[in-house]
Amino acid sequence: MNTLINTQIQELSCEIFHKNATKKIHLSDYKGKWLILFFYPADFTFVCPTELLDMATHYKAFTECNAEVLSVSTDTVFVHKAWHDNSPTISKIEFPMAADPTGEICKAFGTYIKEEGLSYRASFVIDPDGIIKAYEMHDNSIGRSAKELLRKLKAAIYVKENGGEVCPANWSPGGDTLTPGLDLVGKI
Repeated sequence: MNTLINTQIQELSCEIFHKNATKKIHLSDYKGKWLILFFYPADFTFVCPTELLDMATHYKAFTECNAEVLSVSTDTVFVHKAWHDNSPTISKIEFPMAADPTGEICKAFGTYIKEEGLSYRASFVIDPDGIIKAYEMHDNSIGRSAKELLRKLKAAIYVKENGGEVCPANWSPGGDTLTPGLDLVGKI
């Protein structure tokens, strides 16, 4: 299995449902910002609304980090709109919901389940230059934590802005960092 870490994302486009409208976007439209791609299996399911509500609750914190959240499923923008219009939970979402009915984006990021035509749960942290800095993938029965994803984003931002420093386990902003070569392993 090849890793996607530190690779450039492909130039891909899709339609999004955002602010009660649909439009076509390109992933390169987000160049200059951090991008969180938040893949999930399908609208009108069980675990997905809990995750999307968690992301919606933390959305402001993501945007304060110069990041955009883009949720992605193989549903169409019309299904996203129907879900948004009929679910009190999903109506709270302010971030764009990307439609990937052909699975092109899911396939490019390795999240596509061919036999089901759905995506695994996966989260990608992409830097302002379009480079993948972190990702995780889950079985669809295991939900994720927006708080942990936000922590990973903040760690990636810190490392990018403070060349030569790295973030240890459970690091959070304001916590101690390490400088490889200067900090001895025995200190840890």
